Amino acid sequence: MAFKKVLLLGLQFAVAMLSFNAAAPSAFAQAKWEKLAPFPEPAEEILGAAAGGKMYVFAGFIPVWKPKGLVYEYDPATDHWTKKKPMALPSHHVAFTEYHGKIYAFGGFVYPPSGPPAWVPINNAWEYDPAADSWKALAPMPSKRGSPVATAVGDKIYVIGGVSLPPGSTEIAVSQTTPQVSVGNVEEYDPESNTWRERTPMPTPRNHAAIGAVNGKIYVIGGRVGAAFIGLASDTSVVEEYDPATDKWSATRARMPSTRSALGYAVINGRIYVAGGEFQDPHMMATFRSVEAYDPASNTWSIMPPMPVSRHGLAAGAIGNRLILVGGDVQSSGTGVDVSTSEVDALVIPASDH
Repeated sequence: MAFKKVLLLGLQFAVAMLSFNAAAPSAFAQAKWEKLAPFPEPAEEILGAAAGGKMYVFAGFIPVWKPKGLVYEYDPATDHWTKKKPMALPSHHVAFTEYHGKIYAFGGFVYPPSGPPAWVPINNAWEYDPAADSWKALAPMPSKRGSPVATAVGDKIYVIGGVSLPPGSTEIAVSQTTPQVSVGNVEEYDPESNTWRERTPMPTPRNHAAIGAVNGKIYVIGGRVGAAFIGLASDTSVVEEYDPATDKWSATRARMPSTRSALGYAVINGRIYVAGGEFQDPHMMATFRSVEAYDPASNTWSIMPPMPVSRHGLAAGAIGNRLILVGGDVQSSGTGVDVSTSEVDALVIPASDH
């Protein structure tokens, strides 16, 4: 009888696992990883954008929280990195996006002018011209916030979410001991007129999220709520869709399979690829190898081959059918140990997956 019971339990477990696998997001195992030239100057919290067939990496900071203002250019034709002029305003947790061959930078945090280390939210906006390696100051955002996300749709750029000081706060910066709020602000920038317009806020205020624009709609994916700092915040897997044409947010979409923040992300042929990230709760501090692809047309997720090295705070961009992932920190924040990596990988998406 004992043997039959064990056999029955084994069969029930096998059936359950088959059911789980059948219900799991589809996988694209044929996508392959390529190792690229290492990043020359590993640093925490770098950010990326692709423009003109090249990858650009910005920002970074050194312990404790001093912005480096890095700018590097990667040429896939030669597999070579070139250091460029530093950011006009060294800052971190900035929103970067490409528009008509230029790269735009919005918000972020700077180091306080005095006192202990902290994150001072800013509303600065910049245009970076990769061809001229030059920065131009733009009209500032209506609100000061760090760790927003940005993307272009049509002839406008949208800056969404982030972290700021609570209303009425007398502080100038956020830290692990000061009040802070995640925000859902949506601010629309017109590059032609250099002007801003406030739009309908995001339903789930958050920061350290991912973003992608597909077929005229914007999708904000994952991130953290409650605070800028992972040790104080809660990660979310929520996906929300914004339609700039109607200035409306839809009902929530299919959740990201892995709940995480501080992600790398890019859009390739109608899918939004989300890579790496971190998660903390009272029991664990983790970084992710996970790469997942969201298809807005079918509202479904696909599980991609995992990253060779788990990390968060990485730079990401898409060049052709390649998702390029640069650097990052191989462990979650808060340990007091700096473990930034020079790892650079490209996930090659086969034509059949486009």
